Amino acid sequence: MRQDFITTDQGFRLDYFDSETGSDLLIYHHGTPAAGPIDADLLKAALENDLRVIELVRPGYGQSTRVPGRSVADISQLAAQLADHFGFDRFVTLGWSGGGPHALATVALQPSRCVAGLSLAGVGAYGQNDLDFLAGMGQDNIEEFGASAAGEEVLRSMLTEMGIAMKDITGAQIVDMMSSLLPAVDQAVLTGELGEETAAIFRWAVSTGIDGWLDDDLAFIQDWGFDLASIQNPVALWQGSEDLMVPFAHGKWLATKIPSAQSFLLEGEGHLSIGKRAFAEGLPWLKHKL
Repeated sequence: MRQDFITTDQGFRLDYFDSETGSDLLIYHHGTPAAGPIDADLLKAALENDLRVIELVRPGYGQSTRVPGRSVADISQLAAQLADHFGFDRFVTLGWSGGGPHALATVALQPSRCVAGLSLAGVGAYGQNDLDFLAGMGQDNIEEFGASAAGEEVLRSMLTEMGIAMKDITGAQIVDMMSSLLPAVDQAVLTGELGEETAAIFRWAVSTGIDGWLDDDLAFIQDWGFDLASIQNPVALWQGSEDLMVPFAHGKWLATKIPSAQSFLLEGEGHLSIGKRAFAEGLPWLKHKL
């Protein structure tokens, strides 16, 4: 896996991680705040399906130039520029957690190029009459979205403190730090290698500050900049019933809003435990759409 960057059409730096092998392109939108080395299970599934994974490190994370006030929709243009850089006319996309809306935006706004997408435990839209956004979330996320709604100054203060705690986090410390967000099924998978891998991703994500995390949170509670109903290309929605970070209701809500959606709403899975199965079954589904 290689880490590098491109210079965007706007003259900004955009970091990426590259699996370096595969004849077709999968652009991966990381979680919030989960920028960093590509998940090992994702890399394995990509290799098995001859997909080259490029993780788009959103503005404000790593050395990617911050773009204050960016919307969810804005990221779709960056995905297209990454595809241009690597010489791919067509590609598929996958977004986990906070990456979910960005994957959906890419499918919606690059329909001739992004031929299919997968939203894995992806968050729904804020402020909707038919989605109780906070219901079923762990207390940490309730407080974080409350700070987001209070504005950038309040949110920055909160995330700065959290980022300090995350800079040196170990796998063994993750469960304690995120206890309100981790059901038993997620705690069980955060042992051994996965726990250390997740800790390494978190450390990388906040190693240069919390601007990317902050701008993600602010983007989620604003208008996303595109209409979910406009998505015509195939979309797979994966969500687990035990998820305390992005509750089951979000996946169900998205399924009612996207005409082309195929839903995989799994009983007994959490926000993290669902990943391995979603990669193993979802990547062949994406590959088939190319």
